[in-house]
Amino acid sequence: MIRQKQLTLDDYLDIVRRRWWLIFLPGVLGLGIALGISFFLPYRYDSQSLILIDEQRVSNNLVEPVVTMVMSARLATIEEQVLSRTRLQPVVDKYGLFKNTGNGQPLPDEMYQDTRKAISVKPVESVISDAKSGIPGFYIDFTYRDPRVAQQVCEELTSMFIDQDLRFREQAAQGTTNFLQSQLGDAKRKLDEQEARLAEFKRKNMGALPDDTQSNLNVLTSLGTQLDAIMAALNRAQQDKVYTESLLQQQLQAWQKPTSADAPQPQTLEQQLAALEAQLTDLQTKDTPEHPDVVRLKAIIAELKENIEQSHANPKAPPQKKVDPADTREPMLIQQLRSQLQAENEAIQAQSKGQERINAEIKAYEGRIQMSPVVEQEYKQISRDHDMALQFYDSLLKKQNESEMAADLQRRQEGEQFRVLDPPSLPDKPTFPNKPILALQGLFAGLALGVGLVWGLEMNNDTLRTERDVESLLLLPTLAMVPVIIPGKLGKEKHKTKNQQGKAAVAPAVTA
Repeated sequence: MIRQKQLTLDDYLDIVRRRWWLIFLPGVLGLGIALGISFFLPYRYDSQSLILIDEQRVSNNLVEPVVTMVMSARLATIEEQVLSRTRLQPVVDKYGLFKNTGNGQPLPDEMYQDTRKAISVKPVESVISDAKSGIPGFYIDFTYRDPRVAQQVCEELTSMFIDQDLRFREQAAQGTTNFLQSQLGDAKRKLDEQEARLAEFKRKNMGALPDDTQSNLNVLTSLGTQLDAIMAALNRAQQDKVYTESLLQQQLQAWQKPTSADAPQPQTLEQQLAALEAQLTDLQTKDTPEHPDVVRLKAIIAELKENIEQSHANPKAPPQKKVDPADTREPMLIQQLRSQLQAENEAIQAQSKGQERINAEIKAYEGRIQMSPVVEQEYKQISRDHDMALQFYDSLLKKQNESEMAADLQRRQEGEQFRVLDPPSLPDKPTFPNKPILALQGLFAGLALGVGLVWGLEMNNDTLRTERDVESLLLLPTLAMVPVIIPGKLGKEKHKTKNQQGKAAVAPAVTA
């Protein structure tokens, strides 16, 4: 009737009281079976070692670690490499692991699979729950039926883990170094190309580079000053030429003008000197001593005096004589004026050439200044490419040096490494089977089976035992209860009936 009502604690106690033997008997039976099985199961011994992960002894700020993989991922990779068939099969063959299993001669693949199942790698839980703290270490467990063999195999596995970690780090360091060397070669080649391109650009645009703009302006200013000076000198030379031409014209007219016989021409040096001094006196009354005409006439007078002194110093020189009017040779003064005029013409030509040269230079520098913005834009692009190539090369060179230092740390055993903290233990008692645990498991299994049997019987039992059973079945209220009468106790039941009215349940008649 438990399907048609909700059971209470009294109902459960009543079921246990009536069916206790059916619950207890399977529990005892399960306990006995578990203990019996524990005597026939083969023993398993567990050998364990603890490997500690030592951090890099040199500060990471000085030398970057060569391996940046997360320790948990690296440990998983090393585990798969160590427990691979290639690495683990020699250990299986060396110790004959799981060779005699009682099921005939096992296949090599079965021996390898059983050996791998017997190996357990568990990380040590860190006290500090921080993602950056990593794994401080890990355990290596190997379970086998022979404790001595379990210890030896655990030693082999520990050595394999340490060797594989060293090999992994060396390969990572060498691979990083080789990669950086290859990249450094490519970066060096690109940097050389950029440097050659920059040098060629500087050669073609020499003087028009952005750094030359200020110097070009300074040179242009200096050329303007020089041009002004040359133009001033040219103007003075042209004025001197005009004056010399006028003076020469006057002398020519005076020399070619017919005179009387008693008016001698100034053909001697002294006469020419006297005429020039008279002319100088006339100029000084009109012009200042710094006037170019005065200065030039003084120079001519000084040169003429020098010639007179030389003629007086040479006593063998022929005496001065009056020149024949028919003599057509020009006087010394006119010759000097012609020489002066030729010198001034040459000076004018030189100043003109200088003016043309400076104008050409000014035009060239002005062209450089006008082309400076275009050249600057292209120069910035080439310089930017060169600077980027140089920075990339320097960064690769720095990384290569750091990689070589990290590889050297690995060779010196100064980097991060595995260290055996607890060597593989020699187990003194088996870890399987655990008889107390197995006995408890058998007991709980039997009790669970007994409870299941009792529940099944109660589900199929239609006996009405209480007033609630009657009401849940008939869906009618109970009027009276008829107690169970046991012979020999009738008087007691009658006495209870008088004192307890309304306890018997008589259901009203139910019409069909």
